[in-house]
Amino acid sequence: MSKTIYLASDSKARKKLLEIFGLKFRVLSVRIKEKKGPGKLSYAGLVKVNALTKARSAAKKVKNGIIIAADTICVQEGKIFGKPRDLSDAKRMLKKLSQKPQWLYTGLAVIDKTRGKVLLDYEKTKVYMDKLSGKEIDNYFKKVSPMNKAGSFDIQGRGAFFIRRIEGCFYNVVGLPLRRLYLMLKKLDIKILVFFLSPTFYILSTAFLSGCSTEYNVVTGKQEVYYYSTDKEVQMGQAIAKAVEKEYKSAEDPLMQKRVEDIGKKVAVVSDRREIDYHFMVLDDDEVNAVSLPGGYVYVNKGLVEKVSNDDELAGVLAHEVGHIVARHSIKKLQGMQAYSILRILVAVAPGSGEVGNAADVAFTELLLGYSREDELLADQLGARYAKLAGYDPHGMITFLEKLQAINRKRPLQERSYFKTHPYVPDRVRVVKQELGEGIGFEDYINIEQETHK
Repeated sequence: MSKTIYLASDSKARKKLLEIFGLKFRVLSVRIKEKKGPGKLSYAGLVKVNALTKARSAAKKVKNGIIIAADTICVQEGKIFGKPRDLSDAKRMLKKLSQKPQWLYTGLAVIDKTRGKVLLDYEKTKVYMDKLSGKEIDNYFKKVSPMNKAGSFDIQGRGAFFIRRIEGCFYNVVGLPLRRLYLMLKKLDIKILVFFLSPTFYILSTAFLSGCSTEYNVVTGKQEVYYYSTDKEVQMGQAIAKAVEKEYKSAEDPLMQKRVEDIGKKVAVVSDRREIDYHFMVLDDDEVNAVSLPGGYVYVNKGLVEKVSNDDELAGVLAHEVGHIVARHSIKKLQGMQAYSILRILVAVAPGSGEVGNAADVAFTELLLGYSREDELLADQLGARYAKLAGYDPHGMITFLEKLQAINRKRPLQERSYFKTHPYVPDRVRVVKQELGEGIGFEDYINIEQETHK
């Protein structure tokens, strides 16, 4: 007979982790007075004591079953950072933590009330952040509430963009070290796989196991591994597009929308990837930018459309984004994201899963940050090829790149740039000229950083 599992925590992140991994459980809310300082205890001892106190409090509410409890603290230079008291405390806390590395300790307590057995363990992970300004912290807190998070940040959401690296268990930073928990349940002779029966688990196992394949990419000329089939990629694109269109308004000019869609469709039909439907939309944003999503979704800002001089330049921009989709740059980049966010997107597109949540929005932000320089150069090469095949003058790419360079030079210096992904314009112009079979002059080699794309 299977035993009921109880999670002694109101933490949404811990609850979501157990749901995503298919563990059936019930939540028991507990209110205890946690130890704030270690006293004679080590940091590991402190989180284990707090976790055990939570587990015992929850165990009093049930007759039998398995109770799981956890407690997390953040430690930097001998100081413990728990959950912030208020927003001001959260700002001070995150500012301090961003200066130097810190350790995340999570204590785990598992009680098998039926047999009277208790297990305690802990996990620790070292976290390195980028230094954050007050403005960056304010912008972060506008999107993410810090009040229920040890150290005032989340790694599974927008916090991932300023966390430089971690040493240890990723899920420990989220708040529940799953491998450690699995080993503890195994010691209690609990067959954890028996509980992996939820629809979510089957969706995820299909996506990550059955869906993993090696395919020949016609534009890179390489055998590449994808965790997702084309159908899954399209589903992910739909989920992210839903988040984009919820947060960003569509430009109200119907003629502008039709112009972009007509040119985009002409480019897509001559591309090397025609098994998917392409979608083109203009967003009501003055920034000169465009972005492509998995599965054929292309968004162009109104500010960019207003800057192009003719259809040839606009075709070059759209062909560049189609090139990213053909080469599957977006899906490969998302494969490199933390598994937690990807799993949430896959759950969101499953039937009956409800709202998409903010994971799709995080994925969109990740794509906005840009692709690798090599990916950008390949998209330029493909863009020139597809624009020409669609009947447009591919030199429009060159004139727009030069225009983009002039725009960037007029911008004020930015406070921070986490990623520098776009190659220098002369390097991009060189790639376009090579695709068109034109000669390369001295000026084309100024500021070149990349080797010639093969």
